[in-house]
Amino acid sequence: MKTNSSAKKRFALTGSGKIKRKHAYKSHILTKKSKKRKRNLTYFGEVHKADRNNVKLLLGMK
Repeated sequence: MKTNSSAKKRFALTGSGKIKRKHAYKSHILTKKSKKRKRNLTYFGEVHKADRNNVKLLLGMK
């Protein structure tokens, strides 16, 4: 099974097997957002438990 091209660009695996993702809302219209909000959007998040199986399928891990 092929890996989904868009998924491999958007998600990454951690050493413990969790799936990292970037936060949305950090690309434009940044002037009205607070410094704290923009700073917190910089860091990686984790894919939610409900979406984990779908992302694993796209990455060819299942």
